[in-house]
Amino acid sequence: QVQLVESGGGLVQPGGSLRLTCIAAGLNFEDYVIGWFRRAPRTGREGVSCISGSDGTTHYQDSVKGRFTISTNNAENTAYLQMNNLRAEDSAIYYCAAAPKNAPFEVVGGPLDDFSYDHWGQGTQVTVSS
Repeated sequence: QVQLVESGGGLVQPGGSLRLTCIAAGLNFEDYVIGWFRRAPRTGREGVSCISGSDGTTHYQDSVKGRFTISTNNAENTAYLQMNNLRAEDSAIYYCAAAPKNAPFEVVGGPLDDFSYDHWGQGTQVTVSS
């Protein structure tokens, strides 16, 4: 049984930093793409970043490029999202998700589209406010 558990969310002031952690059980990171998604009040779920567990290829949403960094420790089945220079608009529930590495990302909207992700964590709240 696959299980993803996020942690690291919290309240931070604008310009601050947080590091989210996703610990996975029941899957081999090298066989998956690990993604971070977020859902803010009154908005749909959007892809933030993802990383291939097999070759380390990364993708980022334009609004977080240069501020967020995704990484993994495959030996510990752990993924991270380092978030720097946080803004109020980054406030959301952040979810970790896993998609098979051979999923047809190009067909369904790319690796930041949630369609191909079939394992999800419960989410962790990030609030950016002064």
